[in-house]
Amino acid sequence: MASTSLQLAGLASGFDWKSFVDTIMTTEHAPADQLAATKTKNLSKISAFDTLASKITDLQTSAKALGAAGLFSGRTAASQTANSAWITSAASDTATGNYAIAVSQLATTTKRTGTSDIGAGLATTNDVTGVTLASMATAVAPTAGVFTVNGKQVTIALTDSLQDVFTKISTATSGAVTGAYDSTTDKITLSTVAPATVTLGAANDTSNFLQVTKLANNGGSSITSGSALGSVSLTATLANARLRTPITAVDGSGNGSFTLNGVSINYNVNTDSLNSVISKINGSSAGVSASYDAANDRMVLTNKSTGNLGINFTESAGGLLAASGISGGTTAFGNDAQFTINGGPTLTSSSNTLDSTAHGIAGLSVTVNSQTTETIAVSNNTSTMRSSIEDFIKKFNAVQSYISDQTKITSSNGKVTTALMANNREIQNWASTFRSTAFAAVSGLSGTIQRLDHLGIDFTAGTAQLAIKDGTKLDAALRDHSSDVEAFFKTATTGFSAKIDSFSKTVLGTGTSATGLLNTQKNSLTSANTSIDKQIADIERRLVSERAKMEDGFIAMEKAQSVTQQQQQQLANAFK
Repeated sequence: MASTSLQLAGLASGFDWKSFVDTIMTTEHAPADQLAATKTKNLSKISAFDTLASKITDLQTSAKALGAAGLFSGRTAASQTANSAWITSAASDTATGNYAIAVSQLATTTKRTGTSDIGAGLATTNDVTGVTLASMATAVAPTAGVFTVNGKQVTIALTDSLQDVFTKISTATSGAVTGAYDSTTDKITLSTVAPATVTLGAANDTSNFLQVTKLANNGGSSITSGSALGSVSLTATLANARLRTPITAVDGSGNGSFTLNGVSINYNVNTDSLNSVISKINGSSAGVSASYDAANDRMVLTNKSTGNLGINFTESAGGLLAASGISGGTTAFGNDAQFTINGGPTLTSSSNTLDSTAHGIAGLSVTVNSQTTETIAVSNNTSTMRSSIEDFIKKFNAVQSYISDQTKITSSNGKVTTALMANNREIQNWASTFRSTAFAAVSGLSGTIQRLDHLGIDFTAGTAQLAIKDGTKLDAALRDHSSDVEAFFKTATTGFSAKIDSFSKTVLGTGTSATGLLNTQKNSLTSANTSIDKQIADIERRLVSERAKMEDGFIAMEKAQSVTQQQQQQLANAFK
């Protein structure tokens, strides 16, 4: 306990030796603090090098883009007609110039229209007492409600038979209008005695019966359905689809097939519906789109490709194509597009996309959608070219600005301020080399463009910043001498892009090792920090040892002082 209490500074001596030791240690720690400050500065430099590496990488990427294939041989194609809906494009090998394209005929698709009324009639006889509105196989289901005949309202329910409806019409009109169904034609006729006429419908009708049965006013004493009423079912199995003609070309399991443009389409009458067969056709490689025309109760096949192309099909007698009316239908062949270019001979194309296979102009493609004349101007893609050049200038200036900011020395009111790497002449030399490389002439060229100022690009006076000083000169070079511009930027090894890329690699290094000039400096700083860490650790160990020695000495002094004070007190007590 005594020794512990004597560790309190000045307990016996009255001297605050702990503060004294702390002051000595702080003074002795100054070299380590200076080393730590140097390390912090080195870390800031490493971070600055990382930023510089990123900016030089951006510059290198932009320089490579200037040497990319096709940049200065790119073409644009645009219609000179305002608000044109034509779609145009041109490739690098498309000859520049104007092309007046006169379209006299658009390409259309071939269509095979099947026979109408492929569905079975509403009834097999004229007796329709057993045909309810709910079960009536029309293209559109009838609805309950009211419809009007000769100004009289007829109210129907879905449970009514068709004969019930005829009776209600007769009752509502006091026998003036009668209705009948003809199973031969699958049509309904409403009639009265001439010269009286039948007038159908009113604005407040709520049932669609007249529309479903295709009955429309004609101003006469007799009105008949516009076409057969029975309709196939698209969702029922083919065996139950109410096809007027049965499918018989199937095996014992109900399997049948047909071919479209040489592609086999298989079906089963017991499991497939018309909808599923339509989906099979549309999803096949036959190149044909199938659909059902509900208004006319017929199937339609349409080529997916335009042009004067046939639709070829085969099947055994009694197959689905016959039952669906396709084999008995008619074909309207599609047209090829017809056009001229610059008043030349008439050319044809199976597609409305007029490309080199149709007109012979390399790389030019024009998709037309109107029979008219439009002039397509093909020119150098100067906007993309200029954008790439402007991007390079931006990235070049970013490198120059960053190096300048990191190495500058300024003076204000007699005070000199130095940037983080003000004394690093090597970095300044990098900036200088980039400038000289950028502005040097490219050797071995015979064209009009051999250096940046031939493109109207120069340094802004008194700065290291590149700028487009003459935009007209640049645009003219890109428009009229794009091949010379391409040679300037793209020439292997000696071209502008290659030279910037080469020096960028010198600074950044190549591959995963990245042993460039920049990394050499970073590695030197990292190595210096490793040494600093060791020196700081050595100082810290020495100071810990010195503190311990000093504290032990002062504690010994406190102990001696305490003993002396105790002895003095004992003597004083003895002589009282």
